[in-house]
Amino acid sequence: MSLAVLDKVKIRHSFAVAAASYDSAAMLQRQVGLALLQKFPLQPTPGWVLDVGCGTGFLTRRLSVGSLELPCLALDIALPMLQASRRNNGDLPVDYFCADAEKLPFADNSLQQVYSNLALQWCQDLPAVFADVRRLLSPDGQLVFSTFGPETLKELKTAWSGVDDFAHVNDFYSVGQIRDFLRVVGLERVDVETVMYRLAYPSVLALMRELKDLGAHNVSLGRNRRLTTRSQLQQMILHYENSMLNSEILASYEIIFVRASL
Repeated sequence: MSLAVLDKVKIRHSFAVAAASYDSAAMLQRQVGLALLQKFPLQPTPGWVLDVGCGTGFLTRRLSVGSLELPCLALDIALPMLQASRRNNGDLPVDYFCADAEKLPFADNSLQQVYSNLALQWCQDLPAVFADVRRLLSPDGQLVFSTFGPETLKELKTAWSGVDDFAHVNDFYSVGQIRDFLRVVGLERVDVETVMYRLAYPSVLALMRELKDLGAHNVSLGRNRRLTTRSQLQQMILHYENSMLNSEILASYEIIFVRASL
C-alpha cells in the first residue's frame, strides 16, 4: 500500500507554528517517549546518539543524560522547535541541527544510536530514511523509534467518511510494511511491539484543538484545499458523537515501537 503524498512545506510550517503550544498538549508524546526508552533503552556504549525529530526536547533530555562521553545530537525540521529544545535543555551538552529527517547531514558510520519518538510518520520516503540511517550507524549501532500505525485516529477518519471523500486524516505505515522496509536496507534484527492508546476527550473540538496545538495537521496532498465549511464540520461532529461514551469521545492512537540493528 502506498500512502498519500505528504506536503513537506506544510509539515515544516505546522510544527514551526506549534512550537509555542506543543508542550501543553504533548501528554501522549511524553508517555510514548518514556515507554520507548523503557522498552528499548540506550546501549551502554560510547558514541554519538541522535534524536531525530526532537521537537521541544523531551526525549533529547533523557538521551543526553544517558549517553556516554559525547554530546547528544538533536535534529528537527522546524527551527522554532529546535530553539524550544535548546531553551528546555540549555544545561545539557546537546548539539542542534535544523534539517530534514529524509536528508540526514552526518558522515557514514558516525552514529552509535539513532532514536526518534513519534516523528518518522511525517517522512514520505521511509525506506530512504532507513537506508540513510543504515549508512550512518556504526556496525554495532541501533535504530530505535516509535511511530503511529494505521489505526491511529480511526474514529475521526470514520466520522469524516460520512461527510466527503477527501483525506482528512493522515495515513500511516503498518508493522508489516515497516519490517519490510528495514529488511530491505539490511537492518534485519528487528524487535517490534504495538500498543493501542485510547484517550478520552470532552468533545470533538477538544480533540481537534489538541491536534492543532501539536502541529499534527492533515498534511496529505490529497486533502481538500478548500476551507472546511461550518456545515461540513458540524456533520463530522455529529457522526463522531454517535459513538460518545459517558459524555466523552474516544480517540485511538496505534503506537508501533521498533528497535532495529544489523
